[in-house]
Amino acid sequence: MNDKTTLKAAVLGASGYTGAETVRLLAGHPRVEAVAATGHSLAGKQLSEIFPHLAGAADLPVVKADDVDWSNVDVAFGCLPHGTSQDLIETLPDHVRVVDLSADYRLRDAALYAETYGRAHLNPERTAHVKYGLPEWRGADLSGETLVACPGCYPTASLLALLPIIDLVDPDSVIIDAKSGVSGAGRGLKEGNLFSEAAEGVHAYGVGTHRHAPEIEQELNLQAGRTDIGVTFTPHLIPMTRGELVTCHVRGDVDQIHAALIAKYAAAPFVSVLPLGAPTPDTRHVRGTNNCRIAVYPDRVKGRVVVIAVIDNLVKGSSGQAIQNLNLMMDWDETLGLAGLQALFP
Repeated sequence: MNDKTTLKAAVLGASGYTGAETVRLLAGHPRVEAVAATGHSLAGKQLSEIFPHLAGAADLPVVKADDVDWSNVDVAFGCLPHGTSQDLIETLPDHVRVVDLSADYRLRDAALYAETYGRAHLNPERTAHVKYGLPEWRGADLSGETLVACPGCYPTASLLALLPIIDLVDPDSVIIDAKSGVSGAGRGLKEGNLFSEAAEGVHAYGVGTHRHAPEIEQELNLQAGRTDIGVTFTPHLIPMTRGELVTCHVRGDVDQIHAALIAKYAAAPFVSVLPLGAPTPDTRHVRGTNNCRIAVYPDRVKGRVVVIAVIDNLVKGSSGQAIQNLNLMMDWDETLGLAGLQALFP
């Protein structure tokens, strides 16, 4: 693709957190211009009325998808809930590339999608072949693609920690203890997300049933050439706005595991592996960035190892990774629009 190409982008579901974050990040991208922002219930408002922090960045009118001039759009970022996303994506013109941030094209097995998300997939054949956009692992496969499925935030952190080592550990030993800020639940009004409900406490949810577990298992099995790997995955809601930390418990050799992670991510621009014995990574170290930090520790129980990964759920776990995927789809430098982001601290 010509390095001088500039794409015009539509952000589908721009009135949600991932939509707003996508608009914010695109404002700093040298080759992509946001020209349309869609929303259903808030159509008719300016984006800056919904998100005042976007004033002066890309203050677009929010319109319904039917009112977008798709002839003027090159790429769409699907920031819609699962189910809603495929309903719209399947109607888009063929010339529009799509980076989907929902779960609608992540699972290759349409029957598993239906079981996990409670509805049949509109295009089972298509979802079976859509590329999974975890850039550090599938980036070489994305060139020229017209539809890429972005991983969920929990799978992003978990898979970055586990994929390099799945062949080095007992696959039946994998336990993922995951924690996320409240923004991971979206912007919709939910009782559990109210300040008085979420503040000053931590609770697990989706215990034994969370819909991201099949996605994690899909990719681990693909990497290991197996079909029988299952993980114990338990997410927790933490009273903070953004950030995600996964603590992965595995059985293996700490030195081998650390060396494998170092080797895999030595040239990865957004993933860093800390030295053995380093202080534990903190979500504040990556807040507002597209970075992932990983650390490895020996457990006091002989033969067990703890692998910790932190990301910003709205950037590396969502909108930033989506832009990284678009860069790879276009054969651009994958860091375009993302390289200068420094962590927000304190």
